[in-house]
Amino acid sequence: MGERPRGTPATIRLLRHGSVQYVPRPGKADGGRADGATVESESLRNVVSRLEEDVILGRLHPRERLVEDDLMARFGAKRHLVRQALAELERMGIVERIPNRGASVRAYDIEEIKQLYMLRNLLETYAAGQIPMPLPEADIADLKRIQAVHDKAVGSGDLGAVYHANVAYHRTLFAKSGNPYLAEAINDFAQRTHGIRFYCFTYPGHLEAMRTAHWKMIEAIEACDRRALVRLCADHLLASRECYERVAGIRPATRHADAKPARDGTARRRATRS
Repeated sequence: MGERPRGTPATIRLLRHGSVQYVPRPGKADGGRADGATVESESLRNVVSRLEEDVILGRLHPRERLVEDDLMARFGAKRHLVRQALAELERMGIVERIPNRGASVRAYDIEEIKQLYMLRNLLETYAAGQIPMPLPEADIADLKRIQAVHDKAVGSGDLGAVYHANVAYHRTLFAKSGNPYLAEAINDFAQRTHGIRFYCFTYPGHLEAMRTAHWKMIEAIEACDRRALVRLCADHLLASRECYERVAGIRPATRHADAKPARDGTARRRATRS
């Protein structure tokens, strides 16, 4: 390939399914060797993904400050790259930046949670209602294959693997609606609530309940029971929302009043710090 036209950036920033991908532009006459811009974009993606996972898995807590100097030292990154990463995390709804106060992990109040989940419920239950029934066997096999990965992750207690498998399951499920724009919107708003959805990973019984709900959705699809699928999707949203509200001290214990915090006290520490 010839040289890149003057002024053309070395990377293209693509938004797909709510995540950021940096795809290299065609290289110069040196055979496409990665240039400085490509290396920097990979570093940016690494900082964003690692901070996102820290929030999701509870290593960083709601309202916890994200100090630029600390992040620069941790990632060996320059200030402008750290600021780009924080801007991207703000766009994703994971971080909030306040003038003269800096960045911190996003914390949601009850009204924000209510509005976000009202929208997610509308989108996801509608998508569930659009999934063809009977669904082709190959599509059902896709869901079962991904859920098997989720099962294994839950069994091993690998929270990072649980997170990635859970995201893959839901993206695959709603992609079966046949409407890529609807699926994209679902993915975007699901990402905005990652800090809520996965806040209760260490809460007793939460992961197993999540795993069981996924299989019940597959069973409803196999049985061509659309009403059950829509109800299961709505209940699945409500469970994660209520868990977050309860552990964070926003909602009093109701549906799972008999549940106790994890033995290691992780859930209790989260509630205290949020």
